[in-house]
Amino acid sequence: MYWRRAKLGDVHKPSAADVDLAERLGKNVSHLRASRGLTQQQLAKLAGIPRATWGHLESGAGNPTLAVLHRVAGALQVSIEELVSPPRASARHHPSSSLTTKVRGHATVRKLLPDPIPGMEIDRFELPPGGRMIGVPHTPGTTEYLMCEKGTLELVASGETYLLAAGDVVVFRGDQRHSYSNPGNVSAVGYSVVVIARVA
Repeated sequence: MYWRRAKLGDVHKPSAADVDLAERLGKNVSHLRASRGLTQQQLAKLAGIPRATWGHLESGAGNPTLAVLHRVAGALQVSIEELVSPPRASARHHPSSSLTTKVRGHATVRKLLPDPIPGMEIDRFELPPGGRMIGVPHTPGTTEYLMCEKGTLELVASGETYLLAAGDVVVFRGDQRHSYSNPGNVSAVGYSVVVIARVA
């Protein structure tokens, strides 16, 4: 047995499988970014990599290290496996029973979306008549949007009281003490959208 000595100028040519993997990675990264409504610059900053590196990944021309893939997956909040897996169907059905549901106080709180959105929390909650739920203060500078879909909701934030009927919205600072209650005679349904302030 012998090894052929490499000749000057020999270049490793990527195989068809390598090219397919790079293209698949590029399409997956591009799709995941677009579905979150973020730019390459924004996600590159979240991942801590140059914008040009992110651009190469999406174009299918990148040859990222494992460390770069780890950062990209973290910024998109997915696994590395999802970055390189074959494309999934363009639509996914998530039964309500598959969404994360918790009980807080008297309220049943369910994540509105199956996939996380960086910097945001979106919940649907239901309060029985007379029920109450204590809010959790977020980081300074956070903004919360509370929308009442059904029944009546009462929001107390820093001593101020706001009464919401169906369709009403209150925007308030999410970094202060607050609570939600249902003063009505029927179950109330509300949506909470929290836009979390970034810590410098």
